[in-house]
Amino acid sequence: MTISTATATSSPILVSPVVSTQWLCDHIGSDSLVVLDATVLQVTGFDGTPVWLSGLDEYLISGHIPGAVFADILESFSDPLRPYGFARPSAAQFEAAASALGISNTSTVVVYDNSVGQWAARIWWLFRAFGYDRVAVLDGGLTKWNLEDRPTETGHVEPLLSGDDFVAVPRPELWVDKSFVEDVVNGRADALLLCALPPKEFSGEAGLRPRLGHIPGSVNVAPGRLVDRETHALLRSDALREAFAPVLDAAQPGQRIVSYCGGGIAAAADALALAVLGESNVSIYDGSLNEWVADPAAPLQSA
Repeated sequence: MTISTATATSSPILVSPVVSTQWLCDHIGSDSLVVLDATVLQVTGFDGTPVWLSGLDEYLISGHIPGAVFADILESFSDPLRPYGFARPSAAQFEAAASALGISNTSTVVVYDNSVGQWAARIWWLFRAFGYDRVAVLDGGLTKWNLEDRPTETGHVEPLLSGDDFVAVPRPELWVDKSFVEDVVNGRADALLLCALPPKEFSGEAGLRPRLGHIPGSVNVAPGRLVDRETHALLRSDALREAFAPVLDAAQPGQRIVSYCGGGIAAAADALALAVLGESNVSIYDGSLNEWVADPAAPLQSA
């Protein structure tokens, strides 16, 4: 399958938090378009616990969408000096990471991964949290792209530096911290807690954290249940609404939804799906359960 170059000099317009594989195929080559591969790999460590590795080798050797540059979530788009993994970077760190990939405040950014979209959603969320909305996630990511036999390439792609650095305008309301979640649990703040853990981790039946379960009062919607099992594309809007029924039915009009998971990654996938449904009053608890369970006084609920 070939890629259209009919719009190669146009400026792509985003009308949704997600774009289709056909949309991307039609717009590859546009002057202001930057495509990011945000793949992260999970492997099993020597002690049997999961370890997260950069997807750079996968990108270089197994292939990526033509022209895509690699976005390293583990290092460049996180703050590795903070105590919990995948911690959001500072504004200065994010500006440097985005600028290094050729992204300015006139770029249109499309991001994908080779999983169910949670890593791409995390990059999407970071851009939004730093004040930038011209960013979307490729629906179905590399999985759907490959299933449709669309072209890929291997090897490194050097970012095309625009000469203009990215300037962040932080939106602090898109994040909450542990003290805010404590206030929600204790009835001092009004928000609905949305847990993006797999169901067995939510119930406390499984998991590798030192304490298992979920933050009291949470409802559970796992990102794996929001996508087609074969293509990894988001479900149709009616099926998405059905999946989010525990959230949408429980939330009061205008009530803030706080999404969390283990480290703020799957939480972004839930936030993306909610945005597709038009739900914008969503924040992410960045420390999520990695931070919460480290405090022995922080309550957990199971079952």
